[in-house]
Amino acid sequence: AKDIATGQNDIIIAGGVDFMSDVPIRYPRSMRKLLLSLNRAKSTPQRLGLVAKILSFKNFVPEAPAIAEFSTGEIMGQSADRLAAAFNVTRREQDEYAIRSHLLAQQATDKGYLDDIVPMHIPGAPDAVSRDNGIRVSTIEQMNKLKPAFIKPHGTVTAASSSFLTDGASASLITSVDKAKELGLKPKAYIRRYVFTSQDPKDQLLLGPTYATAKLLDQCGLTLNDIDVFEFHEAFAGQILANLKALDSDYFA
Repeated sequence: AKDIATGQNDIIIAGGVDFMSDVPIRYPRSMRKLLLSLNRAKSTPQRLGLVAKILSFKNFVPEAPAIAEFSTGEIMGQSADRLAAAFNVTRREQDEYAIRSHLLAQQATDKGYLDDIVPMHIPGAPDAVSRDNGIRVSTIEQMNKLKPAFIKPHGTVTAASSSFLTDGASASLITSVDKAKELGLKPKAYIRRYVFTSQDPKDQLLLGPTYATAKLLDQCGLTLNDIDVFEFHEAFAGQILANLKALDSDYFA
């Protein structure tokens, strides 16, 4: 969007991918350091000495993949649980909101609203993936049976109120108004303005939507009541409910 706004480009394909089913497995840091040292070694005795160290069994034990935030060591579910507690979001509220989200996603699928999904053929699979396979419509009774997934035993975030690790990709075509007219394209949406915000990754990791929304509305001279529909990334039911409570507070009003 910035490239188009500044005239550097007039048409761009913007996309991203999340590939969690086959993440890289690394050697431990000790092995990586030895291999780098081996590459810099200048004499045969130096190389032989490093090779002897490399052959230690501990250097061949792979590191388990981590999804923790590198500066805090916390995984996102832990951050979501603490954020929900900070804004007094109950387990019941999270379960009910998660049910609502999955139900709406299922209804949108059944009504054909998600017609922009491109079928993907997976090697070895008999059928193509042609719809969101993360939709799980449940009941409050089933949700009640689940235990806390991250902060045990007193946390409120469960597997059912969390987004799950999966593979996915998306892309969108972004153009200037003139380029869209030239190509005969009918825009689905216009980018009027955008902002960047940063928060403390320890206590505010998932509160970005609130900070960004308040900042953006202020820049545009608008209020929450001027907008008909908001779309926020819902990583966890507790996270989105905490953001909604924050937006409803005097601090962000």
